[in-house]
Amino acid sequence: MNDTSNPEPPTAPAAGVRMRIFGSPGRYIQGPGLINRAADSIGQLKVQRVGLLCSERARRNEGTRLIEGLQQAGIDTVFSLFGGECSMREIDRQVAFLDDQPEPIQALIALGGGKPLDTGKSVAYRLQLPVVVIPTLASNDAPCAAVSVIYTPEGATESFETFESNPSLVLVDTEIIAHAPARTLVAGMGDAMATWYEARACAGNPDGINVYGARPTLAGTTLARLAADILFEHGEAALVALEKKEPNEALEKVVEANILLSGLGFECGGLAASHAVAQALTLVDEVEKNSMHGEMVGFGILTQLMLEADSEDADRVSELFARIGLPITFAQLGIEPGQDDWLDDVISATLSFPFIGNMPAPVNEVNLRQALLNADALGRRVLDGDGEVL
Repeated sequence: MNDTSNPEPPTAPAAGVRMRIFGSPGRYIQGPGLINRAADSIGQLKVQRVGLLCSERARRNEGTRLIEGLQQAGIDTVFSLFGGECSMREIDRQVAFLDDQPEPIQALIALGGGKPLDTGKSVAYRLQLPVVVIPTLASNDAPCAAVSVIYTPEGATESFETFESNPSLVLVDTEIIAHAPARTLVAGMGDAMATWYEARACAGNPDGINVYGARPTLAGTTLARLAADILFEHGEAALVALEKKEPNEALEKVVEANILLSGLGFECGGLAASHAVAQALTLVDEVEKNSMHGEMVGFGILTQLMLEADSEDADRVSELFARIGLPITFAQLGIEPGQDDWLDDVISATLSFPFIGNMPAPVNEVNLRQALLNADALGRRVLDGDGEVL
């Protein structure tokens, strides 16, 4: 059984070595009504007994149809209740429960949002099992990744784990996504948009590395760019599908951008300041309680663009975010106006993020503080003209 409870951050390749790595799930399938046919794809793994890790709500809803289909296909299911946080304590609890079954399971299905999916990947890795990922939201790019973000039991970011392989199978039912709250899709757009700007930064830094500790691939960077292009062109139209609770072509494209293109883009293209800021913001109680991951990442993009002095893209991104409902000010993240006692902690945590060094120019306490304040000022100006970019 493998143990990655204290993962070492990836290191850059040795001098002169230009190794590049691209990873992806074994198979990605997307379409409406897919949950009803999931057993067809899962059955190709040649399994007779699987674990299902999800919340009680997911088990009662999507899980019911999934389990029925598996039973009809002759596949037994062991249900394991997700405890609510992707923490080491929860991962260890899940491993102990599933490893103690009278009959061993042959694969693990993770069903739900980002945290149960990340938990499922970590558990499957320790049990040395293939993992099948079925997201019920398009709120982040976790489903396809060979990475899990680990939180404390209280919900603050603690570490991350990188695995030897990506999920064996990713199934995305866009009919389920179309019935999810609009806020979740919008948060996923924030997470996906960051993929391009971080991959661009990493590619522009001769020493930049991706999640695998290698140079970003052209494929990963190109997929990241495509994700951003789709969001700019189809992001607003995709929200119409959620109003009608019916998938449309725009939603299909945005879901693919949020989950597949973003997932491959961030892993193979690299992370930078956007996610560094987002992970640091989880230390602020008001933000952690009121904001989704992609919403924090969205503000991280504006901060990164301020660090890069890219006013053109900062304006374009902030205006789109304002139209679709992503937070672009401190106040929208849940921070009271005039409150700044959190800044030092966020700056310190951002600077300690393993991939902050992927930024083409050095990031320090002074320019990061100014970038955070400038991002908030830009957001206020876009919303109501009350702010001014410094």
